[in-house]
Amino acid sequence: MPEHFIPPHGGYKNLLSYKKSVIVYDATVYFCDRFYKKSDRTYDQMIQAARSGKQNIIEGSMASATSKETEIKLTNVARASLEELLEDYRDFLRNRKLEEWPKEHRYAKRLRELNRKPDADYETFRKGIENPDPAISANVIIGLIKVTSTLLKNQISRLEDDFVENGGLRERMFQARLKQRQKQTLNS
Repeated sequence: MPEHFIPPHGGYKNLLSYKKSVIVYDATVYFCDRFYKKSDRTYDQMIQAARSGKQNIIEGSMASATSKETEIKLTNVARASLEELLEDYRDFLRNRKLEEWPKEHRYAKRLRELNRKPDADYETFRKGIENPDPAISANVIIGLIKVTSTLLKNQISRLEDDFVENGGLRERMFQARLKQRQKQTLNS
């Protein structure tokens, strides 16, 4: 039986970057429903940027079996989409003369603590996301976007290292074919 050259793939549900991107998406839907009219272009733009962040993690993970290049590109697209979304939240704060929390703000510190919880989900952050104060709500989501973006940056770095170490599909296909030929030669 020939050696399998397509590695396991599609484990995006186990990625912390994916789990955080789901929270960012759900939080953005809530935020936009609350602070923007559905007819406002920003409403759709923000939700689509959050969705793109999440969906590109999925697509990259699924494509990883046959194209490490596509996986890296889509993971970077996810990060770029979230950076676009981050700027939308910053615009929201600036246009309303609200401040983005500095790293040492007590709520920013609390948010970092919550982000360290291994099974953090929307419920973990609900009080901040759904806070009546729009500055708190936006800043909590900004913090979640920053964490997700950092996770994606680190993920891209690991994907690059993995590619350099293990190569791509063509190399695995070639190696599998060589092994099969060697087995055939030994059996003849």
